Amino acid sequence: MSGVWVFNKNGVMRLIENPYNQSGGDWSESSSSGGSQQQRMRRKILVHLPTNEAVSSYGSLERILKRLGWERYYNGDNADHLLQFHKKTSIDLISLPRDFSKFNSIHMYDIVVKNPNVFHVRDM
Repeated sequence: MSGVWVFNKNGVMRLIENPYNQSGGDWSESSSSGGSQQQRMRRKILVHLPTNEAVSSYGSLERILKRLGWERYYNGDNADHLLQFHKKTSIDLISLPRDFSKFNSIHMYDIVVKNPNVFHVRDM
């Protein structure tokens, strides 16, 4: 992930991902405007490279992960808030918010790191 750390007026730092991809060209002007950070950033999508399929739901993601040897993990303290997947051959655990609308680039990059050369995160 790339970006720029910016101090807000109240002294809190936040990360603006890929500030030069924002419309208008100058990230400092757009970061001080009234719009939310999500409106200023381009939306990300998770792409399954072998099929060039954009992951648009947890159903499609689960089918792909199962083919790669991942299994649903139903135990845990946050089972009602998270979808979790694990591989018997590794110690890796993928934890995703149960609500797909909260699936963001952090979760996407986690999947990419744990499945090298299978997934890619792209700007929409």
